Amino acid sequence: MLRRAALGVNRRRVLYLHQHFSTPAGSTATRAHAQALALARAGHAVTLACGQWHGAVTGLGGPFRRGARRGRVDGFEVVEFAIPCGNAMGLAARTLAFGRFAARASVLALRERWDLVVASSTPLTVALPALLARRWRGTPFLFEIRDPWPELPAALGLRAPPLLGAMRALSRAACGRAARVVALSDGMAELARSQGAREVQVIPQGADLGLFGPQVAPWRPPDAAGHEMLAVYAGTHGAANGLDALLDAASELRGAPVRIVLAGEGARKPALMARAVAEGLTNVTFLDPLPKPRLAALLAGGQAGLLCLAPVPEFAEWTAPNKLVDLLAAGLPVVSNLAGSSAAMLEEAAAGLAVADGAGFAAALRMLAADPARRAAMGTAARALALRRFDRRVLAARFVAACEAAVA
Repeated sequence: MLRRAALGVNRRRVLYLHQHFSTPAGSTATRAHAQALALARAGHAVTLACGQWHGAVTGLGGPFRRGARRGRVDGFEVVEFAIPCGNAMGLAARTLAFGRFAARASVLALRERWDLVVASSTPLTVALPALLARRWRGTPFLFEIRDPWPELPAALGLRAPPLLGAMRALSRAACGRAARVVALSDGMAELARSQGAREVQVIPQGADLGLFGPQVAPWRPPDAAGHEMLAVYAGTHGAANGLDALLDAASELRGAPVRIVLAGEGARKPALMARAVAEGLTNVTFLDPLPKPRLAALLAGGQAGLLCLAPVPEFAEWTAPNKLVDLLAAGLPVVSNLAGSSAAMLEEAAAGLAVADGAGFAAALRMLAADPARRAAMGTAARALALRRFDRRVLAARFVAACEAAVA
């Protein structure tokens, strides 16, 4: 089917809805870019609609007209709505941004004829335009679950029964009426089936093996001494990430040849930085969010990768952090407090170490700093794992096949 599409047969008009879209020039996830690019290269006419996510780079320039701008990016069309949003915003502001995007995307979904709508969540409200297009236009849609809502917000302590009830109803409608559901993990797939999804396919996060890897020229922050082992965390600094555990580790690692680097932004970052100053944690470096090429250079200059989440049991199978596959692709041994299948995978591949808390992070990093040979062997195993299981090109081709099956 891919070859027929490339020859112009079964060419589909695809509306791809992802509010947080970014090209690799940005500092946020690029899965939607890779998948839209794969659809375009398979011969389909793709229009991707997004908002203005903090840290994202859409590839478009020039002024907004009537709250939107559009243009060609890497072989597909991008429609960017002037709707700012980011992790540092409060719940009310983000909720308003989610609603505004759903409204603008609904107009786009209903105004033109599409063969398929791809709705990529979060936010869950991205399913609303797809449901409307299905009801009023008969357009099939593919629903992609990146984070399960309302399950994760509830697990993180959200106590708003009307809001959770509305999200639960919307999730059931999206799963039950989608022609196909794509989930990032087996746990998310099981949730989708429990909410009525009939055709479910697991396509995990993919790694850009050309962008991240041993071929990249290394870069280290100016305050990193030559004898220090760099342990890098790159991602959101929010309540869900539990980064106080890494500061607990830094406190125990005083005097050890280890520097913990935290790159990113989020609502908790000011408090984390204030704590590091108050406790004199001079072995911690905070960096702003980095564009993907700069992040790749930082990982190439590091010796260990850090994956940290708050101690919420539901995270074990309901999350699929893209930062994990980036660390593996960079060839770094991963020290992670994420339990479940991710921990089992790292252990089986000898590509990382599973820990439970700050003391566990400190012990693991102290061991890696003292044993360069083991560290190098784990890094080699990490890169091999990325090559074997998380090649983005292979996974994007599977996504194209899922989209074509949804239309069929």
